[in-house]
Amino acid sequence: MSIQENLKIIKNTIPEHVALVAVSKTKPVEDLQEAYEAGIRDFGENKIQEMCDKYEVLSKDIRWHMIGHVQSNKVKYMAPFVYLIHGVDSLKLLKEINKQAEKNNRVIDVLLQQFIADEETKFGLDKEEIQHIMQEEIQHLPNVRVVGLMGMATFTEDENQIREEFRSLKSNFDSLKSIYENISILSMGMSGDYQIAIEEGSTMVRIGSSIFGHRNYSI
Repeated sequence: MSIQENLKIIKNTIPEHVALVAVSKTKPVEDLQEAYEAGIRDFGENKIQEMCDKYEVLSKDIRWHMIGHVQSNKVKYMAPFVYLIHGVDSLKLLKEINKQAEKNNRVIDVLLQQFIADEETKFGLDKEEIQHIMQEEIQHLPNVRVVGLMGMATFTEDENQIREEFRSLKSNFDSLKSIYENISILSMGMSGDYQIAIEEGSTMVRIGSSIFGHRNYSI
């Protein structure tokens, strides 16, 4: 099926209050353009250089989401235009985003990545670290705005485990939302588990292969 046909099917499975980020990493500009023409404005990339290259040639009303692990020394390249940084997994990174946002006279929206998976390969902060950032650090970083949380569940067939991990993230999200007025986005759920994530309270899903087909990792 075409990208437009895939999008039509996926949009029918996502409630109106849930934002769809089309994960376009490794995909050619032509594929993004097809999704754009089907109404998509939110695209997710995991490599800053690739995102910058696509930003240069595609429409300027696209909202670019950095969804991958971010190296601090590369923040400066996306700071002029990035819409939302999903994977903020350290205070050091948050401070660098604030520094580069200030240089560009911007306030950059970010999500704190909470570690919820039963996998050592995943990045993320624990609840205590998130609490410390929100209570002690964020007021000293005027050029970043924490607008929510992001998390990735364990890659497993065990639906109960996935639900439990999403619920732990939703619980912390609800706690923060009751205290901080900027907290509004809960980014959880990808192609394989987004429907479970939506059932557990996700407000933003990141879907790639179900839209664009399987990725070409040789790029």
